Amino acid sequence: MRLRNGEEDPNLEQDNVSEASTSAPRSLGEIGLNQFAPYLMNRIMGRYNESLREKLASSGLSVAQMRTLGVLSVVDGLMINELAIYAVIEQSTLSRTLDAMEKEGLISRRASEQDNRVRNIFLTDAGRSTFAKIWPHMQEEYSTMFQGITQTELEALLTTLRKMLVNIRKHDF
Repeated sequence: MRLRNGEEDPNLEQDNVSEASTSAPRSLGEIGLNQFAPYLMNRIMGRYNESLREKLASSGLSVAQMRTLGVLSVVDGLMINELAIYAVIEQSTLSRTLDAMEKEGLISRRASEQDNRVRNIFLTDAGRSTFAKIWPHMQEEYSTMFQGITQTELEALLTTLRKMLVNIRKHDF
């Protein structure tokens, strides 16, 4: 697309994705930030997390704790390495987060039935209650993010994101 002065706007789409993926590698400057999906995804998630951080401040929860509660509300009883992957938190950060959450009574750690050396992480009733209180904030930010986007567009985006995750993931989940 051309700008009013007749120059090409480097941030607007100039190629379709299939052409871009088969052509010679281009620099980020040639692609443009608004055409580089990782940049856009990071910006979106950064804004989403910051909005939630502001809303979580009054509850004393961090974004890492929110993610942990969210994941465990869906998949309870994970090992710490699995939880780190699902919650997208480095394992060392997650360990400290879990220590604080256990002290607050939000989670419990129990020995695995298959291997006594392994601990599984479970939500407590207090953890479920806390998540129920923050879930409306997460839903509100989600709704804000998808204003003006049709259900068809959302489904296409989710399908694309799942394909991308399969392409890059290192785990079976």
